[in-house]
Amino acid sequence: MNSFKIEGGHKLQGEVQPQGAKNEALQILCAVLLTAEKVTIHNIPDILDVNKLIELIRKLNVKVEKISASSYTFQADDVNLGFLETPEFKQDGSGLRGSIMLVGPMLGRFGRGYIPKPGGDKIGRRRLDTHFEGFIKLGANFRYNQEDHFFGVEAKELHGVHMLLDEASVTGTANIVMAAVFAKGTTTIYNAACEPYLQQLCHMLNRMGAKISGIGSNLLTIEGVKVLGGTTHTMLPDMIEIGSWIGLAAMTKSALRIKNVNWDYLGQIPDVFRKFGLTVERDGDDIVIPEHKEGYAIQNYIDGSVLTVADAPWPGFTPDLLSVVLVVATQARGSVLIHQKMFESRLFFVDKLIDMGAKIILCDPHRANVIGHDFQSDLKATTMTSPDIRAGISLLIAALSAKGTSIIHNIEQIDRGYERIDERLRAIGAKIERV
Repeated sequence: MNSFKIEGGHKLQGEVQPQGAKNEALQILCAVLLTAEKVTIHNIPDILDVNKLIELIRKLNVKVEKISASSYTFQADDVNLGFLETPEFKQDGSGLRGSIMLVGPMLGRFGRGYIPKPGGDKIGRRRLDTHFEGFIKLGANFRYNQEDHFFGVEAKELHGVHMLLDEASVTGTANIVMAAVFAKGTTTIYNAACEPYLQQLCHMLNRMGAKISGIGSNLLTIEGVKVLGGTTHTMLPDMIEIGSWIGLAAMTKSALRIKNVNWDYLGQIPDVFRKFGLTVERDGDDIVIPEHKEGYAIQNYIDGSVLTVADAPWPGFTPDLLSVVLVVATQARGSVLIHQKMFESRLFFVDKLIDMGAKIILCDPHRANVIGHDFQSDLKATTMTSPDIRAGISLLIAALSAKGTSIIHNIEQIDRGYERIDERLRAIGAKIERV
């Protein structure tokens, strides 16, 4: 098990370039299965989860060629459907949360898709019901082998239908859309997710020949087509990593410039950090965070009540950044209630912050009250273990702000979502090494 050794308490300075978006990559890479023609994808992040998915696609006999550090071509003109029922697929697919995204395109193009129960973060239950209920409404037959936790959907022909999703699931919407592009007739999806990464997927599919309208809204209309062609696609910068860099600048009182962030797709992220008293400036398409020498103060509501920051479907605040804003709050002036609505285990990492001296009251699995130190006392260095991707980066931010040397174990969790994070941190002055 690899670890990070971090000497905290140092100010950082410089420019950082965000990686390509992890959550977009997991959808876009699976969409290459929808056509026999060549698809070129740029700005693919070099991270563990994405590399595992690329390898899984390669094992399906998709032709994969790496043309630069972050660009690949894919051609799925001779897909090996038999691999879906092999023990190797069951093992590889179960270790990757994003493997669920293979089912929609496989069902749409080939009439069947299988997947073992996906793995990934240990952050509580992540239901797959929305995915499979959508496939069933399109006309697929569903089966589940409880003994080896293996899901399957099969259909001779999919038919367009109106459906109301039980939740605005991003991956569920994406999966259903990728199946529905080949359904006979028209499919309408109400309560659809409308996150930027889903918008990117829909625009890419339209360039391939799909007929999707309502993109960016919660009502998608998909007119089925018979075949899709190739395309070229460039992925957005990762908004979660952008938010992580903002949080890092705040906690270390550092001046940072985050390059080429694609402001139009950041939603509420800059405004939420501004509510914490941070200066988040726009310079062209860059974010500039000046040095906060005097710290930062959390705004209360206009009636004086304590601020609550909660996650919500887009355009609400993303749940993937709640761990980061929670850490930022530990050194703020004032207090805030963090409400994680979606996952019941995502706040359990706060015990590690409490060990470092943070003032946090975990009210229940979904809510934590944070009373900021206002930099009157430093967090203390400690040894800890990363439980998931987002908690991992939050603990790393805390360690970089703490006095002394911290050790973070199980950094494979961080590597799943953040590209060469130690190298990039060293480039702006951080004292961190991989051991």
